[in-house]
Amino acid sequence: MLQDIKKTLWATADKLRANVDAAEYKHIVLGLIFVKFISDAFAARRAELLKRLKDPSDELYFADASEDDLAAELEDRDYFKMVNVFWVPEGARWEALRANAKQADIGKRIDDALAAIELENPSLKGILDKRYARAPLPDGKLGELVDLISTIGFGEDQSKARDILGQVYE
Repeated sequence: MLQDIKKTLWATADKLRANVDAAEYKHIVLGLIFVKFISDAFAARRAELLKRLKDPSDELYFADASEDDLAAELEDRDYFKMVNVFWVPEGARWEALRANAKQADIGKRIDDALAAIELENPSLKGILDKRYARAPLPDGKLGELVDLISTIGFGEDQSKARDILGQVYE
C-alpha cells in the first residue's frame, strides 16, 4: 500500500515538474492529500454509522427510520467529532471535488472546500493553504492531480491511515 502511495506521489511530482518550482510541490500536493485523508476518514465513519443506525442490536439503532431520516441523522456532526474525525461539509468532500476535477474552476472549488473545512473545524483555522485558484498550472493539470490523488486509499483503519499520512508528509 505504501509503495503504491509513493508511486502516486512521484507521479504527482512528474505532473508538476515543468510548471512549478520543486519547493512548491509540497504546498499543492500535501493540501490535496490532506483533503483526501479527512474525506476518507469521514466516509469510513459515515459508513460505520449507517450500518449501526440500521442494526437493531446496536445502541444507535434508529427504529423505523426512512432513508431521509437516516440521511439527516448522518449529518449530525457530533457523531464524527466524538471519535476525532473532522467534519467535512458536503461540498468539500473528496467525491465532490473529484466529480468536478475537469471543471475550469477546480482551483477555486478546492480553495472553497478548504475554507469550508476550516470553518467547520476551528482547530484547522488558518492552517490550510488555499492557493489552488492561483496555482501556476496549465488548464487541466490540477484536475489531473485530483484524479491521481483519488487513487490513494487510506483504508478503514484510522490508526494505520494516520501512520500512512505521517509517512507521506515525511
